[in-house]
Amino acid sequence: MRTLNRRDFLGTTAAAGAALTGLPGLAQAALAELTPGVPAGVGTYARMSTLPGKKPLIQLADRPPNYEAPLEYFRTPITPNDEFFVRYHLAGVPDANDPALDPKTFKISIGGDGANGAATLTLDDLKAMPAVEITAVNQCSGNRRGLSKPHVPGVEWGYGAMGCAKWKGAKLKDILDKVGVKKETVEVSFGGADGPVVDTTPDFVKSLPIWKAMDEHTIVAYEMNGAAIPHLNGAPARLIVPGWTGTYWMKHVNAIEARTKPLNNYWMNPAYRIPIGKFPLAARFTSQEYAPNTPITEMVINSLITSHRDGARVKHGKVAVSGIAWDGGYGIRAVQVSTDGGKTWTDAKLGQDLGPYAFRPWSLELSVRRGKTNVMVNALNTIGQTQASALIFNGAGYHNNVMQSITLNAA
Repeated sequence: MRTLNRRDFLGTTAAAGAALTGLPGLAQAALAELTPGVPAGVGTYARMSTLPGKKPLIQLADRPPNYEAPLEYFRTPITPNDEFFVRYHLAGVPDANDPALDPKTFKISIGGDGANGAATLTLDDLKAMPAVEITAVNQCSGNRRGLSKPHVPGVEWGYGAMGCAKWKGAKLKDILDKVGVKKETVEVSFGGADGPVVDTTPDFVKSLPIWKAMDEHTIVAYEMNGAAIPHLNGAPARLIVPGWTGTYWMKHVNAIEARTKPLNNYWMNPAYRIPIGKFPLAARFTSQEYAPNTPITEMVINSLITSHRDGARVKHGKVAVSGIAWDGGYGIRAVQVSTDGGKTWTDAKLGQDLGPYAFRPWSLELSVRRGKTNVMVNALNTIGQTQASALIFNGAGYHNNVMQSITLNAA
């Protein structure tokens, strides 16, 4: 397997700068202007860079490739393919010409001890199955990790380790029906074509509880926003788990196994776990719960101001502020904005509803006086969940959904 090398990942600063000229307020001089609040040391290595088929992204690592989207890429509820973030755990990423990922020869093996049989699906087989489309947010579990205080180890993501796309593919349930699932099955596991570069690194394999695997919204997708999935976003097929964090969204998926026993590997335990009872989550992964922690599952409710950066200069008077909100799939009920530190709140106008798993746009016209105005945003969903007023700290930096606050400077 030929893997992408450092030259494949590193873009040119000149090309990145040229492509960024149309993005208002996006500075390259310092990382602080890209992701305020991340550890100061990140500025010594992070930069704007390009990848094949992508607009400039914030490069936090190149082996494995971890690139986040700048704030300006979230001004629409659908994230274009060339603006979508890139996240890998392992550096052994096959290049786009690798035979293992050739659409003509690509195969997905299906089996496991929880299956009544075994089968192999080609990409054509997958496309011949009944197709479904769903708009859903793919968000890294550690999005906003770099904003944790105190800071924690890991990729120091700012706001941009996420994106929302319209995905098309076949239901995982229909795929599993091809082999039949035993009643004893508790989980379904997934492997992908990317892998470790040294033997001591555990291969990236994840599992889902059987109930989530059989959910009608869980699919194996081959299209993203009406086009083939980009190579660095998981081509030719990837798992889509709407409402759940991106750790389960297996890229280049080539193996699916029904299991009668819980998957026992590094990526299920100790990785991607949160303290039991610390977050207000409804979805549980009971077969993987071992005190004192539990697997991360659904995304927590969150929102983001995308129209302005912190410290933006505006004219006094009427100022249109806008952004996006999202949650684990229950649906956004309201977005509220405060200019007095949370003492009073005003409901924003909600934009187009693309489905419960999608970004929900919002907007509000504010009256801004000369000087500094603090703008705080908070989202509420249909089951009564709201954002945190203070960080719910955990050592992995997961689920940062503190109400965002920015300052506008009016002249």
